[in-house]
Amino acid sequence: MSEPPQDATRPMPVVDTEKHPDTEKHPGPERHAPPAAQQPALSPDARGSGRFWSARRVPSAIVALLTLGGAGLLLYDVVAVRAGYPAMYWRRELARQLAERPLDDIPVLAGAAFVTAVGLWLILLAITPGLRNLLPMLRPRYDVRAALTRDAAAQVLRDRAVEVSGVREARVRMRRRRAEVRVISHFRDPAEVRSDLDTALAGAVTDLGLVRRPKLSVRLRGPGKKG
Repeated sequence: MSEPPQDATRPMPVVDTEKHPDTEKHPGPERHAPPAAQQPALSPDARGSGRFWSARRVPSAIVALLTLGGAGLLLYDVVAVRAGYPAMYWRRELARQLAERPLDDIPVLAGAAFVTAVGLWLILLAITPGLRNLLPMLRPRYDVRAALTRDAAAQVLRDRAVEVSGVREARVRMRRRRAEVRVISHFRDPAEVRSDLDTALAGAVTDLGLVRRPKLSVRLRGPGKKG
């Protein structure tokens, strides 16, 4: 009788884990997923993903630099006056103008209007989220937030529109609450093209998964006369 080859497959010994509790259990490939108790739960409110807020770095930096520069210049002038030096010309002239000019003077009103406009602009920046180019998407999990840019959403709608038979050209302008679609058709009945186009675009809007589905505004026209 010939001996079996050395690399022949042999059954692996089975260890009874109940009799040997110290033996480590090695999960199979299908057991690598964490237990269900540790999985993040689905968001109870799929519409809870609000708009993304802008950091407002540029306005904040401008305001901070202007405030720092003005405060530093004023502090330097006050210290110079306390040290026995005369005040700067701009501060003496400003004090004289404010003392002599009435409140209803045009330059005073113009300056007050400018300061008020800047203040309202800063308040508007503080209470609005900004980043209008980002369209918030639904949240499949509580720890996930996502958004689509307007250009990406418009590209999806355009690609879905040109897939419709009879559509030669499509242009999409995406807004926060409305998607304007302009389509040029050929060789098919416009009524049939419009019906298929409405169905395709409605499905595309749903597939985008946006928190606020934009309203569709579709305009269809023929290729026009040649010559």
